[in-house]
Amino acid sequence: MRAKKVLKLGLPKGSLQEATLKIFAGAGFKINLTPRSYFPDIDDPEIKPILLRAQEMSRYVEAGVLDCGITGEDWTLENGSKVQRVTKLIYAKKRMVPVKWVLAVPANSRIRKVKDLKGKRIATELVGVSRRYFKRNKVKADVEFSWGATEAKLATGLVDAIVELTETGATLEANNLRIVDTICASVTQLIANKESWQAPWKRRKIEELALLLTGAVEAEEKVGLKMNLRKRDLKKILRVLPAMRKPTISNLSQAGWLALETVIDEKTVRDLIPRLKKTGAEGIIEYPLNKVIH
Repeated sequence: MRAKKVLKLGLPKGSLQEATLKIFAGAGFKINLTPRSYFPDIDDPEIKPILLRAQEMSRYVEAGVLDCGITGEDWTLENGSKVQRVTKLIYAKKRMVPVKWVLAVPANSRIRKVKDLKGKRIATELVGVSRRYFKRNKVKADVEFSWGATEAKLATGLVDAIVELTETGATLEANNLRIVDTICASVTQLIANKESWQAPWKRRKIEELALLLTGAVEAEEKVGLKMNLRKRDLKKILRVLPAMRKPTISNLSQAGWLALETVIDEKTVRDLIPRLKKTGAEGIIEYPLNKVIH
């Protein structure tokens, strides 16, 4: 009897978990979490998901414990993992957006540039990347691991600077901190074990998974639009209508009328619909999308 083919997939536990499950749902997968279990159920018998911390994911993928997994590019760099980077997943409406690790000090600190941190103490969770950063800049500094609460360590004088994760910098500013430099940028990504990537069945399965996930990510900030219009108004409407490609146009049963359908950025809809109405569009329908495949 032939062994069942299974793809071992690592899903991030913690802050990335909710956004990841939402994207998988958009991609067409149903994942059920059982309390206190690290092995969720998924409606694809060829996939075996495992919940792991994003910080550890690349190590398990590199070792072959997992065939593929979802984690931040920052943790792949931190672990120095040799893995196949399959695709980026920039989750638009949740936590998974491009982020930066920045070097920050108190707003009133005399430290203005990285050279000023010679002989100083820095706290961070991203120790390896930070140490390589200081080495590149030829600055000898004491970089220590921190489980969190790095801002508090600055406030109490335990350290002179921190390397912290930020999206906009607003939280750092609210804590009266000033950014000195950016250490690295990161996005969420799907990575694969290099041997799994060379195995035909696993590679095909990973590529299919990547296609569906990127389609779901792409759909997050887009919506579909349907409308009816008179043929004589078509050129006017096309001039105001943005589209990924040329919209789909078909004839209606009523002579002289057309149906038009397209996909656009959700952020443009609020301003666009009144303009379409004034240009002659009728029966305008906006609807959400699950996947957009290019």
